[in-house]
Amino acid sequence: MRIAITGSTGFLGRHIVERLGVEHELICISRSGDAPTGCTAKKIDVVKGRGLKAAFAKVDVVVHAAGLVSHDIERAKETLDVHVTGTKNVLEAAAAAKVGRVVYLSTSGTIAVSTDPEAMAVETDSAPEALISSWPYYRSKLYAEQVALAFEGVDVVSLNPSLLLGPGDEPGGVSTSAVSIFLDEGVPFAPPGGISFVDVRDVAAAVQSALTKGQPGERYLLSSGNMPFVDFYARLARLTGREAPIMAMPKITRKALGWFPKWGRDKGIGAGVGPVISRADLELASHYWYASSAKAEAELSFVPRDPLVTLEDTIGDILDRQGRAFARFR
Repeated sequence: MRIAITGSTGFLGRHIVERLGVEHELICISRSGDAPTGCTAKKIDVVKGRGLKAAFAKVDVVVHAAGLVSHDIERAKETLDVHVTGTKNVLEAAAAAKVGRVVYLSTSGTIAVSTDPEAMAVETDSAPEALISSWPYYRSKLYAEQVALAFEGVDVVSLNPSLLLGPGDEPGGVSTSAVSIFLDEGVPFAPPGGISFVDVRDVAAAVQSALTKGQPGERYLLSSGNMPFVDFYARLARLTGREAPIMAMPKITRKALGWFPKWGRDKGIGAGVGPVISRADLELASHYWYASSAKAEAELSFVPRDPLVTLEDTIGDILDRQGRAFARFR
């Protein structure tokens, strides 16, 4: 196949290129014009859209993975432009170039977020718009996903991965920051919510599957580990020999953020020990992000690896790049 990939220089994009480059001809699109090895690079800004139709000429599938991960209110418009306007431009160009399918990379956070610790999201759940409306990143991804799934003129399959972990993130990368912070500063008090994560390599495999599998107009949640944050950090502690959190923050933390809207807005929130966390990050981590991958397992042959393997490989990769020893504790 001839495949065009937007966002090819990102954490997930690089893994997609590595996975697909073995068997397919790849056109890699980025705003910088850079591309991983094995691609024909195209310098295109998806927000402006110019050059997309030409880049999609004779392409069988477009993998649209371009995005901007930011929870800053100050970047809300930029985030909206990248996700909504960029996605519209990609879809319109793909239809004009008569591309057969677009695999759209969304996020589990468009549906899999709740204040209920027992909630386990599935694809047919309604979007929690009351929550998402105040979060620029997830709000923009929800709008973009709605545009993608309603688009007529090209088949669209949406993949909705939870937090991406695994090897290969850039130093200081947003995706693996929860692990990096634990390694660098420790986490004496875990956030009160629950995390869902998936191995970036398994998501790349799901993209490969979605080239030919999956129902057009459908979304597919991708996750492997669902657990409270306090358990997540306890697992990291066992793998590294570091101190586990003393306890989880009280569940009332989420409500307290609503009662005190200026709390930590400028300088973040800390307890005097451990890292200072931004207000936005603490608010997100006070919710539950659990997601079921049953549909993807049935229709995309999605087989996620053991979550502990993902955590171990994430830790090892971060420490190896920092030139530090990694003691594997069980």
